[in-house]
Amino acid sequence: MAKAPGFARAFVGRWRIVEMDNWDTDFLDLVEEAHLSFRGKSDGEIAFGALKGFLDVRYGTRDGSACAEFSWEGHDENDPACGRGWVMIGTAGRLVGHFYIHNGDDSVVCEERL
Repeated sequence: MAKAPGFARAFVGRWRIVEMDNWDTDFLDLVEEAHLSFRGKSDGEIAFGALKGFLDVRYGTRDGSACAEFSWEGHDENDPACGRGWVMIGTAGRLVGHFYIHNGDDSVVCEERL
């Protein structure tokens, strides 16, 4: 089993979703505090609005910067849902990236470490 790259440690932990361009901040915290978390070498979770998903993460690089790319599966308003996304470390230690719901919406996403 391959080890996660050393830079993957920069992503580990819980990140507060502070901005998405398709949803306002009131919606983001509808059910629980909006967050993205990375655990271990390939696990994580995302939650915002009425969506909750479990991640399958791969670490690598994008445009020369450390990146976490993931697929996810879970539920949105109690309906099965899945998709993909990616984040990289941006300015001021924030994560910035893009989140996709399969056959649905997509949005730029910005997170701050909790």
